[in-house]
Amino acid sequence: MSEAGTLTRADLAEALHREVGLSRSDSAQIVEQILEEMCEALSRGENVKISGFGTFVLRDKGERIGRNPKTGVEVPIAPRRVLTFRASQMMRDRIVAAGV
Repeated sequence: MSEAGTLTRADLAEALHREVGLSRSDSAQIVEQILEEMCEALSRGENVKISGFGTFVLRDKGERIGRNPKTGVEVPIAPRRVLTFRASQMMRDRIVAAGV
C-alpha cells in the first residue's frame, strides 16, 4: 500500500501486474476501466455488487430536521442520495479473523 492504511489505484494496478503478469500500463488501464464502469452504473442509479466483497448501494434520504451543534438552532436538511457500502459476510469474516 502507498500510504499508511490506504490502498490506491496504483496499488491495485501494481497487484494486477504482479499477480497476472500484464504490463503496468495494461494493468492501470484495466483498473481504470473497472472503476469507470462502477461509477457509470452508480450514476444510472444501479447498485454494484461484487461477490465475496460487498455491495455499493444507493439510498435516498428524505428531508429531515437537523440541529446546529453550536447554536442549537434547528435547520432543515434537504433530501439527498447517498452511497453506502455493505461488506459481504465473507469479507466481514476475513476482517474479524484478521483482527481489524
